[in-house]
Amino acid sequence: QVQLQESGPGLVKPSQTLSLTCTVSGGSITTNFYSWKWLRQPPGKALEWMGTIRYSGVTYYSPSLKSRTSISRDTSKNQFTLQLRSVTPEDTAVYYCARGSTIADDTWDHRGQGTQVTVSS
Repeated sequence: QVQLQESGPGLVKPSQTLSLTCTVSGGSITTNFYSWKWLRQPPGKALEWMGTIRYSGVTYYSPSLKSRTSISRDTSKNQFTLQLRSVTPEDTAVYYCARGSTIADDTWDHRGQGTQVTVSS
């Protein structure tokens, strides 16, 4: 059974970079043909797809976040990471890492429990 766990700071100051890591167990992030995603849900809003790193290492980003987002991976640790630059209070949300079979949407078959990130000075 695949399990995902997000980790990172819960509080980030405006203009700084938010960095989160997803540790995957029970399956490899290089297994064909899965997508490994970052999703977020701001308070009172819908779940939003942020970006994906495929089993091959190819990355895809939401157009609205592309200029501020980077996703990378460490296959030796079976982890993938999110960096969101120049954060504002509007980036406050519960952030999830997830696995899916599609590329650029918020669907998933396994998801972490989520981590609250608050952007505030």
